[in-house]
Amino acid sequence: MKKLKNLKKNPLLIIFICISLGTLFVSGCIDSSQQELTLPEETRTVLAPGEEEGNPLKVVMIFGPSDSLDPAYKWVGWYVRCAGIYETLFAYDEDMQLVPELASEYEQLNSTAWKISLRPDVRFHDGSPFNADAVVHSINRVLDPENSRYSQYEFIASVSKLDELNVLIRTKEPYAPTIASLTDPLLSIVSPNASDPAHSPVGTGPFRFESYEEGIRLTVVRNEAYRNGAVLLKGASIEYVPDPITRTLRLQAGEADIVRGIPETEVELINEAPELEVLSRETLRTAFMYVNTRKAPLDNVKVRQALNYGLNREEIVRTALEGVGGVPAEGIFPSTLPWSSNERLEGYTHDPEKAKALLAEAGISDTDGDGWLEYAGKPFTLNIRTYDKRPELKPTAEVMASQLEAIGIKTEVLIRETGALSADVSDGNYDLALYAWGVAPTGDPDYFLSLHFESSGKQAGWTGYSSSEVDEWIRLGRSSQDPEERQACYDKVQKKVLEDSPEIFVFYYTELVGENTKVKGYRIYPNEISFLTKDISLEK
Repeated sequence: MKKLKNLKKNPLLIIFICISLGTLFVSGCIDSSQQELTLPEETRTVLAPGEEEGNPLKVVMIFGPSDSLDPAYKWVGWYVRCAGIYETLFAYDEDMQLVPELASEYEQLNSTAWKISLRPDVRFHDGSPFNADAVVHSINRVLDPENSRYSQYEFIASVSKLDELNVLIRTKEPYAPTIASLTDPLLSIVSPNASDPAHSPVGTGPFRFESYEEGIRLTVVRNEAYRNGAVLLKGASIEYVPDPITRTLRLQAGEADIVRGIPETEVELINEAPELEVLSRETLRTAFMYVNTRKAPLDNVKVRQALNYGLNREEIVRTALEGVGGVPAEGIFPSTLPWSSNERLEGYTHDPEKAKALLAEAGISDTDGDGWLEYAGKPFTLNIRTYDKRPELKPTAEVMASQLEAIGIKTEVLIRETGALSADVSDGNYDLALYAWGVAPTGDPDYFLSLHFESSGKQAGWTGYSSSEVDEWIRLGRSSQDPEERQACYDKVQKKVLEDSPEIFVFYYTELVGENTKVKGYRIYPNEISFLTKDISLEK
């Protein structure tokens, strides 16, 4: 994680920020061969005199929960995990190493059975004990067919109690990512005594729930009895602000201590203030475009490959991301993920002439000499749809549109609300759709590959992509217990997907977080799941 300094100045932005300020004040895989993870000896510390008092940390994030705080509901688990309320059996540390959290170790009994041992002497925020009953209760909530994400965990046949501190998870068939899947915040461990987890969440994390204003603010306070030592912060107030300029102004005005999702164009302004800084770290989030392969001529692989060659990813990063918000993509996964095949892949370089040649082979050419391409006697036009909650996506789409127009494709950018965009894409009402996904939140490649490129995957249904070879490689990859065999399968998937291009990979995200220098101990986690931890403190 590094601090960003000495970036190119942007005087127009400075003027814009000043205007905005005036306006404002006027009116958020473990190696399969490794069979056990053992915990370090627990060390409980005591707060030093004076540390127990202080102001709560003021956090501003982009996204937040809506009407529920139940981690088993849709994607809410991410938000309440970031708030430090809940924990999972296993988790990833800041270096993406799988570590036990509420579990103490695991043992694979056979290809479909896993024994999970639990930490002793852990209590929920309501004082009730954490035990096997709580684990069975929490996982079964996700296995309920009424749960909207149930299908992602259909591989689990059963979860049962062996004794107070041991549970048994059986899978329907061999499933190598079983332990990695237990890091998903969806599987956060909830107190069985919590009568209303949607409105009064009860977990084991370093912070206890205090209050929630729907869509606006979540407030937490220190868990005085946290299992893993002293929690340094008195508490935290987390506000959800979708507008990037407003988020930045909150930090500059001293109304926030940490702000997630700093726009690339504002990094230098923040770093010019001696009391502020922007931290950065490459994450496991990829910006990519879905391609509607059901729609001619995008059903022709040569056209999809031509679009790849028509993009200048270095220019996208340099202009749309100000050179700081990401790195050019090669394949599906960032090279920081051990499962990435980027070093063994031949990605798409920027080659406009090759793009035009492939388009010509697909019957797309400039037939009337006006500089624009035609297909089937009509102008060849494309639209790129995206959403504005991530501020970098709109300028990225605009740069890509300009690049495609440079090879003769008339291209329009359409900004949609996230729900409307999802509806458009799932209904096939699009050409290209620019999204950003965390491609390995559980540290294992099966999560993203199964959803996006297996014929039965939901997102594969969005693109219309289907390959019997890819289906077989994905199936073998998740069933094999041999890490080398799994890697070989995923190498084949990544190579084939890059060739077929049902999705076009644009850049890998670098997360930008602005903070006041009085904040100590904050770290960026590449999977973007952990945020508030016991080690963050706030100098007076």
